[in-house]
Amino acid sequence: MRFHETHLQVRFNEVDSYNVVWHGHYVAWMEVGRNDLAGRFGLDAAQLTELGFLGPVVSLELKYLSPARFKDEILVRTSLRPTETATLVFLNEIVAADGRKLATGVTTHALTDRQGVMQFRLPEVIAERLDNLAKWLAIP
Repeated sequence: MRFHETHLQVRFNEVDSYNVVWHGHYVAWMEVGRNDLAGRFGLDAAQLTELGFLGPVVSLELKYLSPARFKDEILVRTSLRPTETATLVFLNEIVAADGRKLATGVTTHALTDRQGVMQFRLPEVIAERLDNLAKWLAIP
């Protein structure tokens, strides 16, 4: 399986009084990576809405491994875990320029219509786009 890579640089407003990145920014970076990857296949938040669906986060896991600091170059690596249900599960690694893993995370998104009604099957248009994304990631 491969990852999509999003390059970012730690901004001054992202560090706290300990001179390390405040923990909440890792979640925001995961969102940037997720929308960057999903958008390439017509599945980012705005594109889902245009199709008549929403993908709210229903689960978030994040493990901090090493701190990032102001001006660090980081890489947000994003992939997708296939599921049998109408959910999208994104995997993330946040990596420093020297290759150190800074954090790992997983977000799970339920698929609903625009009124919030849960979908139990993937609509064909979403399934096709996810299939293209999975092929690009070389997911078996």
